[in-house]
Amino acid sequence: MTSWTTTVLLFALIATASHLYLSYRQRRHVLSRRNAVPTTFADSINLPAHQKAADYTASRLQLDNISQLWGLALLLLWTVGGGLQWLDGITSSAGLPGQAGGVLFMLAFFMISHLLELPVDVYRTFSIEARFGFNQMTGKLYLGDMVKQLLLMALIASPLLWALLALMQSAGTLWWLYGWMLWSGFMLLMIWAYPTFIAPLFNRFEPLEEGPVKSRIEALLRRCGFHSNGLYVMDGSRRSRHGNAYFTGLGKAKRIVFFDTLLKQLDGEETEAVLAHELGHFHHGHVKKQLMITLVLSLAGFALLGWLATQPWFYSGLGISEPSNHAALTLFLLIMPVFTFVLTPVMNLFSRRNEFEADAYAVANSNGRALISSLVKMYEDNASTLTPDPLYSAWHDSHPPAPIRITHLQQCMEKSGK
Repeated sequence: MTSWTTTVLLFALIATASHLYLSYRQRRHVLSRRNAVPTTFADSINLPAHQKAADYTASRLQLDNISQLWGLALLLLWTVGGGLQWLDGITSSAGLPGQAGGVLFMLAFFMISHLLELPVDVYRTFSIEARFGFNQMTGKLYLGDMVKQLLLMALIASPLLWALLALMQSAGTLWWLYGWMLWSGFMLLMIWAYPTFIAPLFNRFEPLEEGPVKSRIEALLRRCGFHSNGLYVMDGSRRSRHGNAYFTGLGKAKRIVFFDTLLKQLDGEETEAVLAHELGHFHHGHVKKQLMITLVLSLAGFALLGWLATQPWFYSGLGISEPSNHAALTLFLLIMPVFTFVLTPVMNLFSRRNEFEADAYAVANSNGRALISSLVKMYEDNASTLTPDPLYSAWHDSHPPAPIRITHLQQCMEKSGK
């Protein structure tokens, strides 16, 4: 066992142990407060709903722990267990020339990985989500989605992988810079194309019907100077009872999408407040900032890969006997989460600050009390825990804990005189 092998295994164990410890803290913290609704929510959420959220959180945590351990086992099987070496031998026997053989290897890896992780997702969907009344998926719909996802992956990933492998082969020592430029362009293309060409393959999007809700939203958009390519309602209820709303697309292709389940939960004023929060993200440039951070981190990743791909120990220490471009890409994708998990709390810290800024913008441009009531409804309807463990929340949560977020909204209302 080389020092590189030991380093990867050590970090993998640390990442897994950290996740299990934080999960243990979260489960203990949530269940110990199961029998009392927090004072902040005592008048709006009843005890059975609070207990349902606690039990739902505990069940999801248990499955996440299994998923983490299974992911660790798969990492070992693919690397030191010889899985990638075996797969390379199988795909090489096809005799495809040049980059085609590397593309076949990576597509096979992605599809096998997806199938190996499938049991966890099936249990989550048809056991946990169904038990707590959220799942709306049928077996036929689930299978259809999976087939579409795999076909899309093959269709979209193949030309990208071929181009990356070609750059690695012929673009010289700076291939990683050209590769990063290619990846950045591809990512922007996907952000633009997703709402128009990809999302409709899985869901129906209907224009928001005329009425008081649409009038409120259009008035808000005019006040905020925001232009979009339309207001749409998505049939989220086909798959889940969870509700949500989001922006998608870039430039003139931006769309505002509401889940049909959300519109059933909220009244017009609450829907307007939720949208005002989302507009706050655009007003403060959060979307652009996050995109820039992603581009910078991906540049660093490509530069690191450019160096690792030239090091023989990078391959031999992880079960690959013959270095290759497709092996370098695959190994890098496999092991990077092991080392980058420490960035999770930092990224989530920035995300929570963004949420506070968006909430303040919503208070300034809509009804703060309506935003609070909409959040309370969504906490209850989505069975979100109201009592997260502080350390778990600081590490994992991209949104502020419910009590802290409500308190912050009330402070914003006081400052604004609302």
